[in-house]
Amino acid sequence: MAINLEKGQRQSIAAPKFTVGLGWDSNTSNTGDAFDVDASIFVLGANGKLVSDNHFVFYNNLSTPDGAVTHTGDNLTGDGDGDDEKVIVDLSKISGDVAEITFVVTIHKAAERRQNFGQIRNSFIRIVDTNNTELVKYELDEDFSIETAVEFGRIYKRNDEWKFEAVGNGMKGGLQDFLNKYN
Repeated sequence: MAINLEKGQRQSIAAPKFTVGLGWDSNTSNTGDAFDVDASIFVLGANGKLVSDNHFVFYNNLSTPDGAVTHTGDNLTGDGDGDDEKVIVDLSKISGDVAEITFVVTIHKAAERRQNFGQIRNSFIRIVDTNNTELVKYELDEDFSIETAVEFGRIYKRNDEWKFEAVGNGMKGGLQDFLNKYN
């Protein structure tokens, strides 16, 4: 049975291998442009920074060097129900210097297209095990009216235990704000 989390809540993740599903629906845009929403993953060390440039996983770098975090590919439209983008995580492969895996969702060309997360609805992050059983889910219900990038959630290690935290924090500078924060 899945556990539905509220912002800030945490839950232990015992499964060594799982899929992180990210989903969203866009409202009809009055800007005339379609939405291209993208998931990016920051694999961080204990210092809160990227372990290496290759530990920034997104549509142009689909996997960490150790294969522990793999993005299954970019969904350009977000059409349909369920997960719009997926990330496969295998904690048994993860390097010992990794302390956190952060999941960020951004709107591609948001400033140019005058788009923000206030025009996005039904956003969520969830974790499913290898049997496709949902373990945890966090549905973002905030109105991000100026934000163009949102950290949906993070998986972090404390005392040799991996946990998921429902984050839901937005930034208005897009992906660049998160690159500046974690690089």
